[in-house]
Amino acid sequence: VQLQASGGGLVQAGGSLRLACAASGRTFSDLHMGWFRQAPGKEREFVAAIKWDGFSTAYSDSVKGRFIISRDNDKNTVYLQMNSLKPEDTAAYSCAADSRGAWLGQNTDFETWGQGTQVTVSS
Repeated sequence: VQLQASGGGLVQAGGSLRLACAASGRTFSDLHMGWFRQAPGKEREFVAAIKWDGFSTAYSDSVKGRFIISRDNDKNTVYLQMNSLKPEDTAAYSCAADSRGAWLGQNTDFETWGQGTQVTVSS
């Protein structure tokens, strides 16, 4: 499966952005999808995940209540709506896919990663 993220940019604190990740090469509805981020000098961090059918989601505590993950299986795309952005949300955001079937929320074993899209939040 190939993943391509888009929608990053520069936004002021308190603003919003919506990221999108288009998948190809596999039946999208077979895939659990996730978003991760990595800031300079820091390890990659889980952000959000969504089950193949869209009926279960998981969020990190740092984004819960501000970010919303969703998917459109007809468009082979997963989204991350980011609201009330903070400077500490600044990072490269990447999407990931798991094709092996076990939904484990934030512990889902994602095995395919796309290139990141940069999100910069100014104070």
